[in-house]
Amino acid sequence: MLSAAPSFEQQVREARQAFDHKQYDRALTIVEPLLAEPTVSTEARRLKIKSLIRLARPTDALAEYEQLFEQVKQDERPLLRELAMACITPMLKDMREQMRGAAYTALKELDSDDSIPYFEDGLSDGSALIRALAVEGLGRLSAGRRSQTLNKALEDQAGMVRAAAVKVVGRSGDSGALDKIQRALNDEQGIVRITAAGVLAKLNHGEGWDRVRQATTASNPEERATALRILGDVKDPRGLSILQQALTDTQPSVRGAAAAALGDLQLKEAIPFLEEAIRDRLPAVRAAAIVSLGELRATTSVSAIRAALHDVNLPVRAAAVSSLLHLGVPYGQVAETIHELAQHADPGVRSAVARALSKAKEPQAIDALESFLEDPLPRPRIAAVRSLGQTGGVSEIPVLKRMLRDQDEAVRATAGGALGRILSHGQRSPVEKKKVFK
Repeated sequence: MLSAAPSFEQQVREARQAFDHKQYDRALTIVEPLLAEPTVSTEARRLKIKSLIRLARPTDALAEYEQLFEQVKQDERPLLRELAMACITPMLKDMREQMRGAAYTALKELDSDDSIPYFEDGLSDGSALIRALAVEGLGRLSAGRRSQTLNKALEDQAGMVRAAAVKVVGRSGDSGALDKIQRALNDEQGIVRITAAGVLAKLNHGEGWDRVRQATTASNPEERATALRILGDVKDPRGLSILQQALTDTQPSVRGAAAAALGDLQLKEAIPFLEEAIRDRLPAVRAAAIVSLGELRATTSVSAIRAALHDVNLPVRAAAVSSLLHLGVPYGQVAETIHELAQHADPGVRSAVARALSKAKEPQAIDALESFLEDPLPRPRIAAVRSLGQTGGVSEIPVLKRMLRDQDEAVRATAGGALGRILSHGQRSPVEKKKVFK
């Protein structure tokens, strides 16, 4: 006597068991025929999507998710978040450093403990830049800061990685952190020694402040710039006069670091010095000063910043747009500059203005950002997608889902990070009432 064919429910249960045992190909084999039924089971489709994700087939999973969306008429956010992450993780092993960098940068946007194993794995990457990004990613998460693999990064061959690890260890709360930081005071590279001193200064411990202060007069411009940036991070008012003096340094990189650090210092007394720096002969210094005025919420500096909308240097104009939007100046007052920069032939300029728009919340700014998604080159699209993740709300989910199908891998990964960020942070209104400056 022939046995009865398994029921629909039995087959779904069998597929679930296969999935739970990590037999993803078998789970797919079982659910595929079920999806051809007139009444498609949403559970079977979810199993297919999850199996495709585990098999590192995000494009196929996205197509299946879109069919699920048509069935249930709404996004299933936990599943969509898994899918967003799946658009990032395959690129973490890409042969191209640039693509891996885009993937790790996107992974940082997720703010999820699920990303910790990937960051830990990134500490073994052959590129110092990627290893530094992995350290920074761990540093964004409380559980990541407690990762034992950070000890490996403290001994990394690259100074930039060791310096990044010292910063993270300083925020870990680990009982042995102090000893590790103090050992770094004797590192062979100045950038690591100065970073360790800065961490100690933030912890109000020992000689940290004096060491950072001394480094601001080092003969090596790179070390001076590092020390100045750390002064801003430490946020000690004693740093104000040092940073003011550094704005007259002969090295442009040092002046730029001082201008950026004054914004981080968060002291209103820095405003007059930054307004003076807007007139620096080097564009990078002017741009740093303008951005810092925005960070300081320097509403009295709106006129000075607005004048920079006509700067001869286009990235400085983009910095002015960013700062003015940050200060709550209405979009309409910078719209002409935005339009001009958005049409420029240089993709770097287009990218700069797309990044600047991350400071805005008005609907016109969101519309402008979405227009960059049609840019013929990936770089402006990447900047726009990241900005949408930072400033957009759940209303941007459909747009970012579309960008998961972009022809460029780095854009897709960035869209995954932006989408994951919005899904993690929940509803945010794209429009916020701000003070209007005439």
